Amino acid sequence: MVVGPSAVLEALERGPALDRIYLDTKVQGAAVSSIRKLAAESGVPIAYVPAVKLDNFNAGTHLGCIAQKSRVQYSALQDVISHVVDSGQAPLLLILDGITDIRNIGGIARTAYCTGVHAIIIPERGVGALQEDAILTSAGALEKIPVCRVPSLLKAVDELHLNGIQVLASVMRSSTSVSSVDFSSPVAIVMGSEDKGIYPALQKHCDATFSIPMQNDFESLNVSVATGIILYEAMKQRMK
Repeated sequence: MVVGPSAVLEALERGPALDRIYLDTKVQGAAVSSIRKLAAESGVPIAYVPAVKLDNFNAGTHLGCIAQKSRVQYSALQDVISHVVDSGQAPLLLILDGITDIRNIGGIARTAYCTGVHAIIIPERGVGALQEDAILTSAGALEKIPVCRVPSLLKAVDELHLNGIQVLASVMRSSTSVSSVDFSSPVAIVMGSEDKGIYPALQKHCDATFSIPMQNDFESLNVSVATGIILYEAMKQRMK
């Protein structure tokens, strides 16, 4: 962890990369104002918490500010797209919406790396922290595959559309089966949480939906398993 406003401000200016900043709801000052400004510019989320939350970190004198260092090096979405296109490949991207279980995120990252996904896109908020447990579950894949952390998934979809990338939503029920989808073209796949699915406004922003057929009637597959089925279908098509 990085402890204290001065240290956190220096980290924002020079490194190391930060995963999240925790600010006391009552803390003020020039350094805190600069932290808010630089965090917004760098895409580092800030959580406003009571002082007791910061005390529970047992990190010493924090003066109302603590940050967690990031093991994941975040990439800019446009930089990833440009790099993939310049290399002569069709982008294959994965968008995670509302998935908070870090074991699922780790498993998804591991499968994504093995199946040739070029990047995982996550929102600044509403997704599990990509810290030690997630990296361990991913067998280190989260340190290998580019991760793009964006302020808004809706705006990220707009950016994908501007780059000619089709955005497809995996849902429980659709008239289109996963085996009928063309994954060989530039495409981004949206996966939602098992309990709530994809945020309705985000799903409306997508170009189409598809589903995984199931033999027996059941609520849903585990999201990590479902992602694996979809990505191996995509890899199979692309290997042809």
